[in-house]
Amino acid sequence: MDQSVVTVFGGSGFLGRHLVKRLADAGRRVRVAIRDVEAANFLKIAGDVGQIVPWPADITNPTQVAAAIEGADQVVNLVGILYQRGRRTFQRIHVEGAANVAAAAAAAGVRALVHVSALGADEQSPALYGRTKAAGEAAVRQALPAAAIIRPSVVFGPEDNFFNLFAVLSRLTPVLPVFGCPLWPRITLFPEGGLVDIDLYGDGGTKFQPVYVGDVAEAIMRILARPGDCASKTYELGGPAVYSFKEIMELLLSETGRKRFLVPIPFGLAKFDAWFLELWPKPLLTRDQVCLLMRDNVVTTGADGFGDLGIDPVTAESILPTYLSRFRPPVGQGYTPA
Repeated sequence: MDQSVVTVFGGSGFLGRHLVKRLADAGRRVRVAIRDVEAANFLKIAGDVGQIVPWPADITNPTQVAAAIEGADQVVNLVGILYQRGRRTFQRIHVEGAANVAAAAAAAGVRALVHVSALGADEQSPALYGRTKAAGEAAVRQALPAAAIIRPSVVFGPEDNFFNLFAVLSRLTPVLPVFGCPLWPRITLFPEGGLVDIDLYGDGGTKFQPVYVGDVAEAIMRILARPGDCASKTYELGGPAVYSFKEIMELLLSETGRKRFLVPIPFGLAKFDAWFLELWPKPLLTRDQVCLLMRDNVVTTGADGFGDLGIDPVTAESILPTYLSRFRPPVGQGYTPA
């Protein structure tokens, strides 16, 4: 087994826990670099005694970042935020933090750096999130041109904050949102019988290409195993199917055995709602996230992806039943098992 050292920034998060387990299974020694080391203690049981070590490091502190990387063979940066609070801004985390990791990795002479960005990364993005993700990629490449970058679409899995969030909402409210629908419904008059067809959803809202967390973790493992072949490449990672927001909500309701009305929400109304929701301690929605939803989140045609890494991504339909079943109502209360 390969017993080299890998430093994983943000290793206690959703994607991190899956990656750390794979690294431990491969015999790697793992430093989980995180601000709160106690939050990563649960990862220790994923490996042998002393194999997985929580390491105090704030990605915005260059000295702590350098200490976490010193002596490591490879580095993975998983750190990212979906909303800003206080000093934890997109600029500090996505750009300055990414630059700190890349600079320290270059100075330490590591064999490989994998930087996890997002499919919405674009310097012309309408969302600050997307623009800072793009700026972070540029900072990484400036400090360490050989770094590999991956851009996943919406990542799903047992601990995700996407399907689980809407599944919880389906328990609490009779409606679910469909973001990105037209401002006015499309009305079609049929010539026979005077019937009227009212289309509330248009093309179903924003498009996504959900990707399983285990597949993303495996992609990182493949890159670490082939640092020379993957150097300086950017991989866009999406699942095997593209869904509209409406189709995702329908899939969710199918897996949870619930019936809810899908409310079409134009972006203008979504921004108005987000004005209030972003004030919550953990916002359900922010105005910047609405801006991010204004662009489809799908893989670019011709981009490097799973196929170039020899991975056949699994479908959402094969994974969602394994963790959304707990949201089904009891048998006899609106749910009948197939």
